[in-house]
Amino acid sequence: MLVLSRRPHESFRIGHDVVITVLEVNGDKVRIGIDAPSHVQVHRQEVYEEVQRANAAAAATEQGATTDLARAVRGAAGDRGSDRAAGTDDAATSAEPEEPGQPGAAPGA
Repeated sequence: MLVLSRRPHESFRIGHDVVITVLEVNGDKVRIGIDAPSHVQVHRQEVYEEVQRANAAAAATEQGATTDLARAVRGAAGDRGSDRAAGTDDAATSAEPEEPGQPGAAPGA
């Protein structure tokens, strides 16, 4: 880790576009100003870590949601199957529901 010492109203740069300025030192708190282009994300460390945890949880949920969606689509395709004209069925929409109770499942299944 690079460690720099700065006084209030002194700055340092990160690359060509990011300027960090110490605005105020008051007891154990330091106020800093960050001047960065809009495409550079700036987060407090605790916020960044929370965003990473939320993204990981959402990604884990999406895998289950994708499976549920696929089952629902297959079930809906089974419901529409009786309305189709002969010869218009395709493999993507002709799958039978895998589980009883899904839309399109045979009665008593």
